[in-house]
Amino acid sequence: MDRRDEAVVSNRYARQTVLGEIGPEGQARLAAASVLVVGAGGLGCPVLQYLVGAGVGRVTLVDHDTVEVTNLHRQPLYRMSDIGRLKVEAARDTLQGFNPEVQIEARAERLTPQNTAALVATADLVVDAADSFAVTYMLSDACFAVAKPLVSASVIGLTGYAGAFCGGGPSYRAVFPDVSIDGGTCDTVGVLGSAVALMGSLQAHLALHLLLGFESSVLGRVVTFDAKKLAFGGFGFDGSSEPEASVPFIAPEAVRADDIVVDLRGLDEAPVSPFAGARRLVVDTIEQLEEPSGRVVLACRSGQRSLMAADKLRARGITNLALVALG
Repeated sequence: MDRRDEAVVSNRYARQTVLGEIGPEGQARLAAASVLVVGAGGLGCPVLQYLVGAGVGRVTLVDHDTVEVTNLHRQPLYRMSDIGRLKVEAARDTLQGFNPEVQIEARAERLTPQNTAALVATADLVVDAADSFAVTYMLSDACFAVAKPLVSASVIGLTGYAGAFCGGGPSYRAVFPDVSIDGGTCDTVGVLGSAVALMGSLQAHLALHLLLGFESSVLGRVVTFDAKKLAFGGFGFDGSSEPEASVPFIAPEAVRADDIVVDLRGLDEAPVSPFAGARRLVVDTIEQLEEPSGRVVLACRSGQRSLMAADKLRARGITNLALVALG
């Protein structure tokens, strides 16, 4: 390393270490920290840029998608030349280009019930940037079990939120035990790139706040944002009780031969179900399901429809349920 490189390294964090709240001790805490980031899309891009820029020592990045042209308006880690590449590899290359001090592990895989606990075990803090109900609940369950903080966010259209869960505070399920959202996705409703960038940046700030041990802790708080009205809101949920029972996500391979499987996807979306003998219903017709004699497994693409259908079945007193997100 020549003198110019040494000067770059020594000055890289000068503007944040000069803060009395950080200093050399805080910078050392960041360098020793390990963060798991699930999702390298619109939320993940600013999260990664600011965590890597701040000098977090190790980042494990999990995402199974490739770069598409529709990503580029809100995912500035990628260029036209990255289209078709795995996001984790393109993101790693870009991030290491501006901070080679940070160790970045790129894992091109989908988060599943099978690998969630092992991935969470590698990190001091987890960032949920996948914007998927299934991922959020899986990460929350795993983080709550081992008391690790989870920073989660979501943006649809022009509204979004970011919050800090688990880590000794209430889980995501304590705040949202039943999700009945009519909702769409970024594909159907749309999303403004600047709104996603703002919430992703807020996620990065919440993560750094926790890693640096600032007081008062952000655990147990949610910040909301309406990008059309330019209005921030939010609420505290510290002290919220955990639900007595919850419906778990399971891997497709964990579906048993005696399970009653309901595939909630339409025939136009999925002409053939991967589960032999699956019933084909939708959320609005789930009441047609007869009283089951065994476990009911609800399957859809992201987990959102499965959660909505589970709410309706639980209202009928049917509680032997499991959910599958098919991606």
